[in-house]
Amino acid sequence: MRNLPSLLRLVIIAVSVGYALSVCAQTASSARSLASCAADTLPDDPSTSKTANHAGVTPSTPDGQQTKRILGIIPNFRSVSVDAKLPPLSPGNKFKLMFQDSFDYSSFIYVGLLAGTAQAGNSDREFHQGAAGYGRYYWHSFADTLDGNLMTEAIVPILTREDPRYYTLGRGGFVHRTSYSITRLFITRTDRNSRSFNTSEIVGNGAAAGIANLYYPGQERTWTKTGQRWVAQVGLDGAANLLKEFWPDLNSKLFRGKY
Repeated sequence: MRNLPSLLRLVIIAVSVGYALSVCAQTASSARSLASCAADTLPDDPSTSKTANHAGVTPSTPDGQQTKRILGIIPNFRSVSVDAKLPPLSPGNKFKLMFQDSFDYSSFIYVGLLAGTAQAGNSDREFHQGAAGYGRYYWHSFADTLDGNLMTEAIVPILTREDPRYYTLGRGGFVHRTSYSITRLFITRTDRNSRSFNTSEIVGNGAAAGIANLYYPGQERTWTKTGQRWVAQVGLDGAANLLKEFWPDLNSKLFRGKY
């Protein structure tokens, strides 16, 4: 049930990254390149950020503006615009963010696509085919999504006092920004405006993979299968970070700010 849904998600990421390459190539010779790379190593450092409004999302340039949805559909509630300085999230707001990501209308459509793709590939033979089989694929996909969001956006961040949001770098070349987005899997901002190991991402997804053993068939509960779910989810989150990092560029250059 994991392989085909993962491919579906990665195809979306690949298309976006391909365009990002062309965008970055056009701007590689700008005066930002070397100076901004040094200046923006810590975009989540409040000392280098602008003071934001109450909503906390005020970029320095239109090109760095994140939107609440990617392509007007995909939830993007956790992305922070370039140079935005945000207050720490309260425990209640972390749960609110988790609910937004998990129960947004588009999340149900997304889970439906994952379930249909998995059923078409007969990923879990124990679920069988037909309407009843689709129902099993659907609720397992939904439970996986909910588990992951609950652990990485609410439970673990509250316990470790980490910020589950993604802070857009928005400057430098493609390699620099790509490296930044991937390393956010392991480095995160804390509620005290410092940096720390991203326990929420690594441990949170590991816990979610373990929780899934409570409702998956016996053949899917081995250490190997659990580890595969864990690594796959962390990898997909890295791909999602990459899309979030370049989404403002895509929206501005390709869609002319339509979204």
